Amino acid sequence: MIPLSLAEVARAVGGTTHDIPDEAVMVTGPVVHDSREVVPGALFVAFAGERVDGHDFAPGAVAAGAVAVLAARPPGVPAIVVDDVRAALGALARHVIERLGTTVVALTGSAGKTSTKDLLAQVLQRLGPTVYTPGSLNNEIGLPLTALRADEGTRHLVLEMGARGIGHIAYLTGLTPPRIGLVLNVGSAHIGEFGGKEQIARAKGEMVEALPDEHAGGVAVLNADDPLVRAMADRTKAKVVLFGESEHAQVRATGVGLNDRGQPVFTLHAPTGCADVTLRLYGEHHVSNALAAAAVASELGMPVGEIATALSEAGSLSHWRMEVTERPDGVTVVNDAYNANPESMRAALRALAAMGRPAQARGGRTWAVLGEMAELGGEALAEHDAVGRLAVRLNVSKLVCVGGQEAAWLQMGAYNEGSWGEESVHVSDAEAAIDLLRAELRPGDVVLVKASRSVGLEAVALALTEDGPGGAAAGEGAAR
Repeated sequence: MIPLSLAEVARAVGGTTHDIPDEAVMVTGPVVHDSREVVPGALFVAFAGERVDGHDFAPGAVAAGAVAVLAARPPGVPAIVVDDVRAALGALARHVIERLGTTVVALTGSAGKTSTKDLLAQVLQRLGPTVYTPGSLNNEIGLPLTALRADEGTRHLVLEMGARGIGHIAYLTGLTPPRIGLVLNVGSAHIGEFGGKEQIARAKGEMVEALPDEHAGGVAVLNADDPLVRAMADRTKAKVVLFGESEHAQVRATGVGLNDRGQPVFTLHAPTGCADVTLRLYGEHHVSNALAAAAVASELGMPVGEIATALSEAGSLSHWRMEVTERPDGVTVVNDAYNANPESMRAALRALAAMGRPAQARGGRTWAVLGEMAELGGEALAEHDAVGRLAVRLNVSKLVCVGGQEAAWLQMGAYNEGSWGEESVHVSDAEAAIDLLRAELRPGDVVLVKASRSVGLEAVALALTEDGPGGAAAGEGAAR
């Protein structure tokens, strides 16, 4: 963060100072909400949670070097006290961003946000210092904490924005007003909470409504291949740039395919020309993510050849998202266990099928270890059934359905599509899945592990990546 005096922090957040002998003392370190991350010069933010109250850690944070605490009540150490700590954190972020004048690029969508953010951050780094959302810290706490990492040298601030209801993105864009807003897609993620895709589109469209008009430099980057996203062009006064495979897109892909490792290849077309791209990521769904990143980079002045090179060299910066590990014994584990929705589940299965074709030609098998897709509401049965059916259509060798009712629906879909016997199995939990896989995996097999975060299937993927021949631990030999 840029250096700020405690007096300026107090004014920015509308707080009062307590036990601060000198308000001219500067915050020179980061803003953190975990006392273990405190370094000298930091500002510690004390949130009162259901199980842990950050105020209890305030004395330790100051002892570790924090110059003050942003708190809801006086904690007995130097503090700036506010009525609402969360709102104050957001106000501080807006204050800093307004002082910096950094180009803010914000993105949202039902699927692919984190992967696109990772690509975009790596591409924009070539234009200058870029701060971006770590992992999926895309809510009203994670977003301002990310924004506060920007300083005088930051050229671009790339912020992922999530939503679980109407008004969420409007709130986040109010904290860090974007100049460029990117909407990836409108899918089924959280459809049970929103009540339908139209409501999801309404919420995601708050992104483009927050942009400045075209004359002030506002740019809305929209997916031409998603009708609900493309329609958002009518909701903004910003310049509209379309990306996708549609011929109407200014930034588009032709010749899309997968190489024998399941990595996308395509020709990138932009206003400045065209160039070939081979992504290091896995799955054809990443083509759309790459085009979104390319559209933003093009608007910021990067030539198409440099964009193509940056995309071809970019990797995943976030864990458990199509993370591929090749074990010493020839088993390949694809850890995509961070989260799941119908769109991302279908994309991951198609990637598994592509990765598995060379393996199957050599006698290997493809395994889909799948669990619940959460928050689908009344669509849950149909969507899980459809995923089970797709696994059969893609000729996945083995389907392992992990968990309760939703897992049973996955297996039911496979049965209804004509898969039975040992081709699909329903197990109770991650441990049972691990036992099954350890007993049956053989060299040349490719294993996809995917479910909503709440299922905890990362335990399966992590256990498998640590296994070598015969089940012996060999994680240190795994190649990423």
